[in-house]
Amino acid sequence: MDIDARTQFCGVIGNPVGHSLSPAIHNAAFRKLGLNFVYLAWQVEAVGDAINGLRALGNFRGASVTIPHKVAAIPFLDHTEPTALRIGAINTIVAEKGELTGYNTDATGALRALREGRVDLNGRRIVILGSGGAARAVAFALAAESGAARLTLLGIDDMERAQLAQDLRSTTAITVEDFHLDEGALRRALPDAQVLIHCTPIGMSPKADTTCVPASLLHAGLSVMDIVYNPLETRLLKDARRAGCQTIPGLEMFLNQAVTQFELWTSQPAPVEVMRTVLESHFR
Repeated sequence: MDIDARTQFCGVIGNPVGHSLSPAIHNAAFRKLGLNFVYLAWQVEAVGDAINGLRALGNFRGASVTIPHKVAAIPFLDHTEPTALRIGAINTIVAEKGELTGYNTDATGALRALREGRVDLNGRRIVILGSGGAARAVAFALAAESGAARLTLLGIDDMERAQLAQDLRSTTAITVEDFHLDEGALRRALPDAQVLIHCTPIGMSPKADTTCVPASLLHAGLSVMDIVYNPLETRLLKDARRAGCQTIPGLEMFLNQAVTQFELWTSQPAPVEVMRTVLESHFR
């Protein structure tokens, strides 16, 4: 598809963005459907200036927002979707009739990955490891839609974790408990848990042989999702598979957050398998 005066454009706003796989997967999806769209990567330091500049361009359709701008971008938007507002961070901007709306498709991507993996969330005891931006997105998504019975937060940063727990208690109906992430807390939390969601960078390439969960604590009644997607199968997921757990790789959440973005921008069903193939071929 040639770029012309009618080409609508999207892109990723972040710093750095050189490693981003978003241009590859979105441009492949646009080509598959024959859409006159293009997706670019923008390394941005002053996020407000960047958003205001994009707002002035008539063919701007939307953006992905990544580190470190997921929180700082919100004041420069016209609207923020309610779940994203509760999370306190966005990762997606949609331009519609001159107005910009923020969404958090990390949240919807996590839920979609769990549901497509046929993980039953209703009435379940769920443990989340981590308390940063990804953990916030996953926790609020679960609290808003899953009907989980109890959520246990285990994190290293005690202030960050306590704030997340308090935010969940004050704005949702879910029962929340939180503890410092160490082996003792894992030994107390995991035997009764049905779902474990890992939201820390531990196990990410190049330190792919690390994990914060001793293999002996994993059991066959546990469904395990790791949001780390490089490598495709982390040490945690390998240990979980050996223990008889159901496993959901991080690629599924990453893919599904991108699928939701694509559908918000284009109002068309995303070519999911094309996007999946691009991701898998990169890592293999």
